[in-house]
Order: sequence, then structure tokens, then C-alpha cells
Amino acid sequence: MDELKGIKTACVIGTGVSGVSAAKLLSRHVERVIIFDQNEKTDIERVKEMLKGYECEILTGELPREILSCVNLCVPSPGVFPESDIFKAFKEKNIKIWGEIELAYRFEKGKVIAITGTNGKTTTTTLTGEILKAWNPATFVVGNIGNPYTSEAEKTSEGSFSVAEISSYQLETTDTFHPTITAILNITPDHLDRHHTMDEYARVKESICQNQEDYDTCVLNYDDDRLRDFGERCPANVVWFGRLKKPPKGVWCSGEHIYMIEDGSLRELLNVNEIRIPGTHNYENIMAAFAMAIAAGVPEALALDVIRNFKGVEHRIEFVKERKGVRYYNDSKGTNTDAAIKAVEAMKGPVILIAGGYDKKSGFDDLLEVFPGRVKELVLVGETADKIEETAKRHGFSNCVHAGDIKNAVSICAKDAVPGDYVLLSPACASWDQFKNFEERGRVFKEAVNEI
Repeated sequence: MDELKGIKTACVIGTGVSGVSAAKLLSRHVERVIIFDQNEKTDIERVKEMLKGYECEILTGELPREILSCVNLCVPSPGVFPESDIFKAFKEKNIKIWGEIELAYRFEKGKVIAITGTNGKTTTTTLTGEILKAWNPATFVVGNIGNPYTSEAEKTSEGSFSVAEISSYQLETTDTFHPTITAILNITPDHLDRHHTMDEYARVKESICQNQEDYDTCVLNYDDDRLRDFGERCPANVVWFGRLKKPPKGVWCSGEHIYMIEDGSLRELLNVNEIRIPGTHNYENIMAAFAMAIAAGVPEALALDVIRNFKGVEHRIEFVKERKGVRYYNDSKGTNTDAAIKAVEAMKGPVILIAGGYDKKSGFDDLLEVFPGRVKELVLVGETADKIEETAKRHGFSNCVHAGDIKNAVSICAKDAVPGDYVLLSPACASWDQFKNFEERGRVFKEAVNEI
């Protein structure tokens, strides 16, 4: 590969799934690959097992200074803050820095559909991928969805599509990344511990379009004030979707119907009662997926058929079990207040909400504002438990119980719930205080529910 010519030594920072995948790809093209983790307690044997068959050096703890003098390319994991000392050390040496998305894109041969936003990314990416696969089997669903882009990039071809879920962390280390079709689903407060301000967070999200041209397509949420403003300066051809406000063109949900707006006229596409996944927020995800599929060339009837049969994704308002008239839902992917609000609103009866987790320095006032008439009890876990309870009390909500962990929370819910209640895990926080990721948290919740 031309762009890796002259690169003899590459250093991957991070020994997670995406870091290992990047190291494997690099080892097929670069003389020397180092995979490094600052955590001295990293399980080296686990990393070796993941890298079996690949020649990579594994380093942990403090990176030896001499490594900086020989590295030509650094691939940081999304979890490495740009303000961290290790990131700055590579930058000061003018070493080329590509994130895993940028690295993979350098090997991409087909077209890319890239999806970002605060909430709805996984559902929209999964659905878009299902639609594209039904039309073109040479479709790869990659990125922040759990399948590293670097594990699939070399399999792409001129006629293939890569449908990628892209986080703000991943966008920080892109350069030439140029998707044919993009979508920004929404921008609400999140990750302010990293991006510090909403303006910076929005700028990073909007950078998904930075290399697009007017012949490309960007799908934007007309209900989002920031995105309506961005639509005026977006370099790509904008296609809108909306539910609260009627867009000038694109896809619109009004009442029980989803319409296509073309040249000022309406054409009905779908009745929302045909949709299998719960929550009005999913109408937005469906509209965005449909708009992207049509922009890619998928026949409308095929796209709508896949939408009608789509059952959702794991850990996103996922029905787990009904016991003694109480329904249990796993929304472990609800890692911010906006996602948790949508999950609460999707429940069709009184809610006992399990919330709390890693503190991303966000507030919880918006979440408490939807409690009246919906949430009857708040069961708190994780390091933000006190912070959420303080917010609840300010809003006049006092029925809070501290559970400590998920398993204890489920026991409390099972004891307190009555027939007709909905027990919902939607933490409004990341999982990193007690779990490796939201998937592990969701699995623990489901296991606890099934053990009741």
C-alpha cells in the first residue's frame, strides 16, 4: 500500500478489540508493529492470544523514550484523550497519527456510509446495514458497533459498501476519511469530560462531513437546532428527516405515518404501527436509515420490507422477560440522559428505573423532568448515584433507593414492582466505573433478571 511506504515501525496504543485489530492489519504491511497499553496490569497473555499468528511486540506501563525515535506511525485507540501525555509525546515528535478508522479507510476500495450522533447510532447503523445487505451482500457493518473497521477493510471491493458507526472519539483522529453518505442523527450533551464544551462536541461530530463534496449526501435531523444550522454550511447535498418539524425535503413522520417529501408533495411510505421496535425515537432512526439506503441506490420497496421486519439491537430497549405481570427491559446502551429519556418515554406503564454509572460530567436535570406520571421509583447504582439522587430531590422526586450494583438493583426492583410495572435499566451514564463496557453491564442485568 502506497501510503504505508516508508513506514517501518508503527505503534498502536490500546490493547482492546480495535487496537488488536489495527495491529493485525499493520503487521501485514509494516516491518515492526508495537502494541502498547499504559495500564501496567494489562493481561499480556490475553493480548498474545488475541494476536496469535501475528508478529507484534507488546509493551505496557511507561513507553520507553527510544520508541518515539523510531516510530513512523501512531494509531491511538479511541479511549486515548488527545490531551494525554502519550498523545502529546507522539504529536510533538511530528509522528503521523491515524485513528483506527483513518487507518482502515486507507485500505477501503468501496463506498462508505458513516453514521454519527449522540444517540441512535447503533440502531440506525444496524438497520442501514441490514437494508444494504438485503440489496448487496458485499456489505460490511463496522466501527463503534463492535466490529473494528480494520478487520474488514481489506475485504472491500469496488462494488462493496462499508456501513460504519462512528463516535466523536473516532472522528478526532480522521484525516482523509471521505464517506459517500453520512448521517448526523442528533447532537445532545455527552462526553463533556473529553470535549469540554457543546460547541467543540458539535464541531467534532460535524467533521464526519469535512471531506464530502456536493455530489455526496448528508442526512440530518431537522428537529435538531444545531443540525438545521449546520445544514446551511454542510458541504454535501443535505437530505432531512424530521418528526417534530416538517422538513423542506426528505423524510417526515406525522401522526401514524412516515412520508417522503419530494418537490413539495407528500408520498406515504409506512404506517408506524408496522414498526416492531418500541419508542417514537426509533421513527427517527428508521427515517435516517431509509434516507441513507435510498441515497445508496436501494430500491424503496426492499428498504421498507427490511424496516417492517427489523427487531432492534441488543442492549437498546431490549425486552428481556415478563415475570408476574412485570416487564423487564435492558437499555444498557442508554449511556446519556437523552437516551434514557427516550427509553423511559417508550415504556407503556409505570417505570422503576435503574440508573447511574461512570461520571461523564453531564447533568441529569433533563432526565428528571420526564419523571412525573412515568417513573415511580429510582434505583441507583455506580459512582453517580449520589449526584442523580441530589438532582432528583431538587425536582421533588424522593423515591430513590441505593442498590450499589446491578444484581442488587434487580432484586430490589423484583421486590418493589407490581403487575403492570416496567423495570428499565437505562443508566444515563457510561459503564466504566463497574464494567468493561455497556455490553457487559447489559449481560449482567439480563442474567440477574433471568435468575429471579
